[in-house]
Amino acid sequence: MAAHVPGDGFRWLSDSEQTSWRAILRGTRLLEEALDRALDDVGIQLSEYEIISMLSESEAHRLRMSELAAMVVQSRSRLTHTAKRLEDRGWVTREQCADDKRGVELVLTDGGRAAVEKMARVHVQSVRDNLVDIMTPGQFAAIGEAMAIVRDHLDPEGLSGR
Repeated sequence: MAAHVPGDGFRWLSDSEQTSWRAILRGTRLLEEALDRALDDVGIQLSEYEIISMLSESEAHRLRMSELAAMVVQSRSRLTHTAKRLEDRGWVTREQCADDKRGVELVLTDGGRAAVEKMARVHVQSVRDNLVDIMTPGQFAAIGEAMAIVRDHLDPEGLSGR
């Protein structure tokens, strides 16, 4: 527990809150590491998979780079670097937005669609093995509801998508 001065007027975490907070922090880091490790077996990072997965689910398999950066909670600069790696593999292309010549869209290629279809099974199985199937349906729903509250608090305008 963090050192604190009793009676200093600051609202410190209680012992039970601190225990829960540390479980959340470490659990989310370990989960992300496990999901990344599973995708490593098919040659992709979780952050890369998330991008091509979002593109595969979008209309016309394309999204504006700024919108995609918000959805995957990455800086535009980081997304640009990741997009370059995906582009080098032939999974995406960058194209000028038809409705705004200043904007750039990331577009999933046929090769990218084939890759995401193959990788999706690995990713979903890892999500099941490391999260969904180790809980009751009620526990999993409760985590989803709790994280939706956090998401909505931190992104009230819904820029990261819902």
